[in-house]
Amino acid sequence: MPTKQEHPDAIDFKQYWTILKRRWLATSVVIGSVFGLTALATFLQQPVYESQAKLLFNKQNGVSSLTGISAKVGELGGLTNLSNPVDTEAEVIRSYPIISKTITSLDLKDNRGDRLTMEKFLKILKLKTIRGTDVMQLSYRSTNPEEAATVINTLMKYYLESNVRTNRAEAIAAREFLSKELPKVENRVVKAEMALRLFKERNKVIALDIEAKVGVEGLKDLAEAIARAQAELVSASARSAALQNQMELNTKQAVALSNLSQSPGVQQVLTQYQKVQDEIAVAKTRYTEDNPTIVNLVEKAAALKNQLEGRVTQTLGKSEYVPEANLQIGELKQTLTTDLVKAEVERLALAKQVIQLQQTFTFNQKRLYSLPRLEQQQLQLQRQLQVARVTYEQLLKQLQEVQVLENQNVGNARVISQGLVPDKQVSPIIALNLALGGFLGILLGLGTALLLESMDNSLKNVEEVKRLLGYPVLGTIPLAEKSKENEHEGSPELPVLNNPYSPESAAFEMLQTNLNFCVSDRKLKVIVLSSSIPGEGKSFVAANLAVAATQMGRRVLLIDADMRRPRQHKIWEQSNLIGLSNVLVNQAELQSSTKEALMAMDLLTAGTIPPNPAALLDSQRLTTLIKEATGEYDFVIIDAPPLTAVADAQILGKLVDGLLLVVRPGVVESAAAGAAKALLEQSEQRVLGMVVNGVTAGTSRGGYYTKGYYGAKEFEKNGKGDMKLPKIGVS
Repeated sequence: MPTKQEHPDAIDFKQYWTILKRRWLATSVVIGSVFGLTALATFLQQPVYESQAKLLFNKQNGVSSLTGISAKVGELGGLTNLSNPVDTEAEVIRSYPIISKTITSLDLKDNRGDRLTMEKFLKILKLKTIRGTDVMQLSYRSTNPEEAATVINTLMKYYLESNVRTNRAEAIAAREFLSKELPKVENRVVKAEMALRLFKERNKVIALDIEAKVGVEGLKDLAEAIARAQAELVSASARSAALQNQMELNTKQAVALSNLSQSPGVQQVLTQYQKVQDEIAVAKTRYTEDNPTIVNLVEKAAALKNQLEGRVTQTLGKSEYVPEANLQIGELKQTLTTDLVKAEVERLALAKQVIQLQQTFTFNQKRLYSLPRLEQQQLQLQRQLQVARVTYEQLLKQLQEVQVLENQNVGNARVISQGLVPDKQVSPIIALNLALGGFLGILLGLGTALLLESMDNSLKNVEEVKRLLGYPVLGTIPLAEKSKENEHEGSPELPVLNNPYSPESAAFEMLQTNLNFCVSDRKLKVIVLSSSIPGEGKSFVAANLAVAATQMGRRVLLIDADMRRPRQHKIWEQSNLIGLSNVLVNQAELQSSTKEALMAMDLLTAGTIPPNPAALLDSQRLTTLIKEATGEYDFVIIDAPPLTAVADAQILGKLVDGLLLVVRPGVVESAAAGAAKALLEQSEQRVLGMVVNGVTAGTSRGGYYTKGYYGAKEFEKNGKGDMKLPKIGVS
């Protein structure tokens, strides 16, 4: 069954869930702290109340509505198209005189008991224009609901008083202005009347309109003649355009086409050229393209075409491309060509006639312009007199109206909603604050978990091990835990020996089986076990792998080649007086130095710790020793030092069938594992695969965790079934 491949950019929610489970404590602390602090701050915060009121602004006040559009005294309007009159009034409300008067009259205090400053007041006061209307909403917040309503109502009262004073001042200014301007306008009326009378007496003007009427009628006749000529021109142009569209030729092309069709030289060569083309078409039905007959005909056609183009150029007087179809025209096309030339001649004649009539019209029009000059001057004087009279009448009327309005209280705004005492607090909103606190806590908790995870450079699970190193996983060893029931059964470092039915035993059996299949060309005889850093359990894996191989019926030799920090003699509780180092310096022989750990397994400890272990390992004696061991044993396991610590494992890897790398998630960091892989690739080691050691439920992602699968404790008890199997004891 095909498996579904995951997209490389897909979000791995299971991985994030694993991170959260691993960092649950830090995440919980952060979430609880943020939520608790938010709740504490919310419940300790003093309730805040908000009172709201509304003002409606009028386009004009009483002065402008009574005095008409010319005065506009106190009108509410913008200076530019981009300005908003309501926003302008909002700035007036925020002005220093009104705000200062409100603060002083109410003796407003801040939280510390000091006089409330204008800056703090403006931060609390909110002015908002309701979209699409001339209404402004005012709101003020305070911990005292009565104070919130009192402040907003007092502020509106002082603003309305200021607005009325401003409009009354405008009315007074308007009355003073009109009183000064009225005598001046009356004087202009008298001067305009005298100027008109003097103009008529000096120029003896009686009826200029009759004289102008006669001149206008003459221009009308000329305009009609021009219109008729233009109509005939349009008709001639239409005929010419129709003939050109029908023949798809312009006038020059038509003349040229007529000349070419009547030229004997052109027509003679054209006839020969068409005859050769017909011969080529017939010859191609009988011969191939490279036949001499077709080649000669093609060359002849090309020569005739060149000759034809030369005669066309000679006839037209210039080099111009003419389609072959246009070189011969019939009688109908010849007639159409003649009609086209006649239509074009007629069109040109009408165009000249229209131009001549237009010139005559312009000349007569200029002559007529000299007649109404006096009439124009007369109309100008009459207009000046009329404007002066109208202005005088308007100013007189406005002066009377302003005098009436001067003592009236008229403003641009009125209150449509008073500020009421609020009964509900607007801050804090407990549910919203707690929700935001919870959300922020979860966000920070997740961020903390991811931050801690990014700071932790260790390989955390089997999946990360496989992704970083890339070697095949031959086995996953569960974390060996010694239970209280099995404390009498020996050291927990040998679970395969002490508890054959444990998950660890099953894992090592699987590892032994996979090792038998990892080399196909020969039988695996000698392997080296190493790790990236100390503490990954390579000695534990080597010892239990030796037991598993022994239980499979193989004779095994386990060699402790870590001559710096040997461990196998402690695991097997053997002495380390004589071992590998003694054999390599020829102080002892292999047969006398090994110790029988099990009936089918021998142990060669590290022996006396030498001053330079790498020099002993890089010797011919070690090669001889390995060859001797492979002759006597079925399987040889060498426990080598970590790769990143010393070069011993790399030296041993060149002498054996392969190297088995032990990796423990949660212990080894990615940098150390990467360095180990680089060393293996640089030294060209034959890596058999990896053994992931110390796998738990939290680190088994991407591998297998078999704990709980083997729970048959009854096999070791003399109960139902009585299937207790004999153990392989330590000799």
